[in-house]
Amino acid sequence: MVVRAVAFDIGGVLYWKDPETQITSPWAQRLGISEADFKTALAGRVDPDRVIPTGGIDEAEIKRRYATALGLSDSQRDEFMADMWTWYCGHKDENMLRYASSLRPQYCTGLLSNSADGARREEQTRYGFEELFDVILYSHEVGVAKPDPKVYALLCDRLRVEPDELVFLDDDLPNVEAARKLGIHAILHQETRQSIQEISALLGA
Repeated sequence: MVVRAVAFDIGGVLYWKDPETQITSPWAQRLGISEADFKTALAGRVDPDRVIPTGGIDEAEIKRRYATALGLSDSQRDEFMADMWTWYCGHKDENMLRYASSLRPQYCTGLLSNSADGARREEQTRYGFEELFDVILYSHEVGVAKPDPKVYALLCDRLRVEPDELVFLDDDLPNVEAARKLGIHAILHQETRQSIQEISALLGA
């Protein structure tokens, strides 16, 4: 086995998010409702069919549904979405991103993320991923999401490697297990230093 490419999940790997209460608590208070009522208002109303990750609902419709569910004015809707994107994009893991970007040009590098419409714009603005990685696959853009085997096959195709030539890092076990079934050298991300050591060990092999 000769590894030729390394790919990373984004959220939970290259950046981490605050607890969901960081978005729900202030907005529930602002709207004068409990956090439980806030969550109830959203549950099943914004994405009942869970099609956001595969591009079934665009950003404009997502905004409209949030506004309807929470009874937001136009200005509140825009503020809420701005706060949502700030929460969504989290806080950069400097060490992991530095390591990931250092792998080029010796290795092709990629990103594979289950995402929502608008994620490319927001993450590019904050992190400049397009300048740091060779291939970026957002699930909402390609119409298929992890752990569907098709998205891993597409990743390999875009990186121009066979599954056993790819190392993939993700913080969600079902995604890791699905990748492994295809022959990808998938690693479960739990802590930055450990993940870097595991990737480096495979590259050294």
